[in-house]
Amino acid sequence: MKVKAYASHGEKEDLKQIEIDRRDVGENDVEIDIHYCGVCHSDIHHVQGDWGDAPRPAVPGHEIVGLVTKVGSGVKNHKEGDKVGVGCFVDSCRTCNPCENDQEQFCSDGTQTYGSKDKKIEGNHTFGGYSEKIVVDENYVLKVPEKLDFKKVAPLLCAGITTFSPLNHWNVKKGDKVGVVGLGGLGHMGVKLANAMGAKVTMITTSPGKAEDAKALGATDVLISKDEDAMKKAAESFDFILNTIPVGHDMNPYVKLLKIDKTMCLVGAIEDLDPLNGANIILRRKSIAGSLIGGIKETQKMLDFCAENNVHPDIEMINIQDINKAFERVKGNDVKYRFVIDMKSLKEA
Repeated sequence: MKVKAYASHGEKEDLKQIEIDRRDVGENDVEIDIHYCGVCHSDIHHVQGDWGDAPRPAVPGHEIVGLVTKVGSGVKNHKEGDKVGVGCFVDSCRTCNPCENDQEQFCSDGTQTYGSKDKKIEGNHTFGGYSEKIVVDENYVLKVPEKLDFKKVAPLLCAGITTFSPLNHWNVKKGDKVGVVGLGGLGHMGVKLANAMGAKVTMITTSPGKAEDAKALGATDVLISKDEDAMKKAAESFDFILNTIPVGHDMNPYVKLLKIDKTMCLVGAIEDLDPLNGANIILRRKSIAGSLIGGIKETQKMLDFCAENNVHPDIEMINIQDINKAFERVKGNDVKYRFVIDMKSLKEA
C-alpha cells in the first residue's frame, strides 16, 4: 500500500513529502487512518542522528491516533471505525520476562514505531506516524476512550505515559507531596497527572516566570531551584520527585529535597549526569531511579485515567507542511507544550 509521508534523507536535511510502502493487512493486523500525530523531541534526535545513524528515509512520529479502516481476520479487540492509538513501539518478542510481565517497553528485541528493523517485511525498517496510514499488530494498538478530546490524545502516548508510569509505579497518592522538575512537554503532564492523583504538586524550576503557568496546570506551589534559602527550607519534605530535565545536570540539590526512603525518578536525561555526592543518598536511604514510557497494559490504564479525570496535554495544532519550523521551535523551547500535526494537511496535499 502506497501512502504519503514526511521524511528526512539525511541528518542535516529538512523533512519533505515522499511516498512509502505500508504492508498489507495480515491476519492479526489493524490498518489505521492517522488523524493526528504528536511531535516529540525524540523525533528530532532521531532524524538528526543524535542517537546514532538513523535508517533513511526516516519517517518519525510515535504519538499516533486515528480511526481503524481495516482489520485482519484474526483481530478480536478492534473493529472498523474504532478510535485507536499507537505509541512508541509496535512489536516485541512476547516471550522474555518483561514481555510476560506487561513491560514490553523493556524488551531487548522490541520494534520501535520508527527506525527499527521491520520484522514483518524483510530488509525494511519501520516508518512512524508522519504519514497517512499505518498497519500495526492488534496487540500494540490502544483504545482511545470516548471521553478524551481526540485532537489532544496523541501526546499522551509518549509524554503522558512517560510521566504516568513512574507516578503509578511509586504509588503516588492523595496527600503526597510531589515535586516535578522542569516545565516542558513532560513536566506539564507530570503536574497534571500528579494533581489528578490527589498529590500536592510543587513545580521545581530555575525560572520564576514559569510560576503562573505551573499553577494554572495544577501546581499548588513553585520552588525556584536557584533560590538557595528556599531550597534549604524545602529540604527533606518531598515524598516523590519526577525529574524531567532533558540534559545532564547536577542532581544533588534535588536529592536533598527528598524525605528519608523516598525516590527521585529521571525520565528525561539520556546522557551523562554530573557527579553525585553519595552522602546525599546514603545518609537518608534515598533512591535515584529511571523510567521508560510504559507497557501496553499500563498505557491503556493511563488513557482510561486521563479520560476519567479530564486530563489532556496543552497542545498547538500545526499542518505537516510546517514541521521543519516546528522542529526549530521545539529546540528553542518555544511551544506550550506539545505540537500536534493535523494529518488532514498531508492527505489534502
